[in-house]
Amino acid sequence: MHISTRLPRKSALLVSLLLGGAIFSSCAAQSGSSFNQATKEAAPASQDITEAIAQKDAAGNVADKSQAAPATRRRSQLIKKAALTVIVNSVDQSLKSVSQIINKQQGDLIGLNEQQPTKYNARHTASIVMRVPQNLLEPTLDELAKLGTVENRNITAEDVGDQLVDLQARLTNLKKTEANLQKIMDRAGSVRDVLSVAQELSNVRQNIEQINAQLQNLQNQVADSTITLNLQAAVSSTNPQPNLGLQIQETWNNSTSSFGGFTLGLLKLVIWLMVYSPYLLILAAGIYGLRRWRQTHSSRSRQISESVNSD
Repeated sequence: MHISTRLPRKSALLVSLLLGGAIFSSCAAQSGSSFNQATKEAAPASQDITEAIAQKDAAGNVADKSQAAPATRRRSQLIKKAALTVIVNSVDQSLKSVSQIINKQQGDLIGLNEQQPTKYNARHTASIVMRVPQNLLEPTLDELAKLGTVENRNITAEDVGDQLVDLQARLTNLKKTEANLQKIMDRAGSVRDVLSVAQELSNVRQNIEQINAQLQNLQNQVADSTITLNLQAAVSSTNPQPNLGLQIQETWNNSTSSFGGFTLGLLKLVIWLMVYSPYLLILAAGIYGLRRWRQTHSSRSRQISESVNSD
């Protein structure tokens, strides 16, 4: 009996151990699966957070780049001038071509100075000053260079952007001052106040006109560029020796011209003598009187000496 009671107790203990292990295993499995499921559910959330942070960083970088981007560069206001020297075969023909180029490039002829050869072995030259739109400066120079052989080409530029900004600012301030003075003048009561404000208003308007003229002048110089073109003939002119008849005619003309000049000089001298004749007569009379006085004095001295010797 004693043995039989121990066996059931051991078997009951074993069964309880087995049941406890099974329950523990099932709980562990459930907790593991729930942990895995929680991990899987948390993963997209963390991924979304990571992506959001990355997007925020990217947006911040873009914002920083946009803020760090340099400001738009102010366009330069340039006054351009060019000088070009071209050796051509015929200056006359080149002048016609230059006129056509100016009309084609929508420019204006400012000045022309042509020098014909007057001496032997002298060159025919011409200097042309023109103005063309600034965007057509380079094409115009290229067209002019085709006239012959370019000896010299020079382009200079001056930035007047600061001057334009300063003039525009001064003009704006003066216009505000003009408006304020006009309001004060409308409210002025006495004649003295009206005259004082009117004088100030006149000075301000005069300054406005001067600044407007300066501003317009600078803007015109920026819009149009100046080109100075110098044309030189490639071959110096050699005039033929004049024939005998022309030489005789030239000699006769020179001699008659010289004779006329000499005669005119004599006439001028006679006129001068006639004008100063009173002074000349007085001078001549003085000289004549002095000589007479000397002669009389010498004759008396001689008589006195003769009488002394005779005694």
